[in-house]
Amino acid sequence: MTAHQPDITMEDMYQFFAIIIQMGHDQRDCLKDYWSRVEQYFTALYSNTTVCDRFFHILRFLHFENNDNDNPPKRDDPHYDRLWKIRNISDTLNNKFYELYNLTEHLAVDEVIVLFKGRVIFQQYIPKKRKRFGIKIYKLCDALGYTHDMSVYLGKRRLLATQEMSATHGTVLELVRRVEGLGHKLYMDSYFSSPALFNDLFRRKINCCRTVHNDRPGMPKDISSRVIKAKKGDIVMMVRGNQSIIHWKDKRNVYVITNMHTPPVEGNFCDESGHAIKLRVLEDCNSHMGYVDKSDKMVNSYGIARRTWKWAKQLFFHLTNMAILNAFLLHKASGGKMPHKRWTEL
Repeated sequence: MTAHQPDITMEDMYQFFAIIIQMGHDQRDCLKDYWSRVEQYFTALYSNTTVCDRFFHILRFLHFENNDNDNPPKRDDPHYDRLWKIRNISDTLNNKFYELYNLTEHLAVDEVIVLFKGRVIFQQYIPKKRKRFGIKIYKLCDALGYTHDMSVYLGKRRLLATQEMSATHGTVLELVRRVEGLGHKLYMDSYFSSPALFNDLFRRKINCCRTVHNDRPGMPKDISSRVIKAKKGDIVMMVRGNQSIIHWKDKRNVYVITNMHTPPVEGNFCDESGHAIKLRVLEDCNSHMGYVDKSDKMVNSYGIARRTWKWAKQLFFHLTNMAILNAFLLHKASGGKMPHKRWTEL
């Protein structure tokens, strides 16, 4: 049985987080190995900072909301927030990310997976991802990889009766709500893109570009009928309002929507080897779409993840790593030369 632990002080919490961050540079199979006296494991830093039992005591009782409050949320409530255990932390970080940094011109929206194999109602299974099981987060990032806004996917949401839109449509509008009217250029996965979304964003002075599925609502039928006998390298294009909808034939049919590029010339364009010449609009999309993946890679470079942690703790430490990365990117944007690894070690 664990001995009685004295009250936790602010100094204890600083020491706890210092150890957690250091663990990201020193991955071990078991948390207790960090305090092991075995020669190949022994590192004086951990035992000199805090006692093992003290660390596990804090980790065990680490909470972000009071579970015993007078009015706990009820699951059958239509306004029940599945993220209530960590909502205040998430909202506080989102607000700070917005306040402290001016984004670059080019932005990207995409999803990342926080690895988690425990039980939670909004866990996702995406077989094409490297981390197949986990909690899905939608992120808005800029060219540096700075996370400006984020939204945890909590399952299917009811659409507002007054606003007919898909869930992905609503997610994108939620992520860009703080950059409306500033003239940014937004790139997104085909999972999100649709003519209706591009129209909504254009009204908010946000230009967009991305591939799109041909069966999305609002896609013109005329262009589909014109590409039935398309050959490799063929470009078919139509302009509708502020949007250019382009079909390009390579090994498969590719559909692109853009309102930030000059409409291409129709025809067949192949090089001397018979390979289809890639559209400039697709090159732009591919060069800017990696911002969210870049951010996620840097967040996980020195992160610590344990399968046994409950979802709120797993998500909290992911958000902590995200905040550390954003702080580093602020340092870098201000002319700082310190490497990412060195920054996290301080």
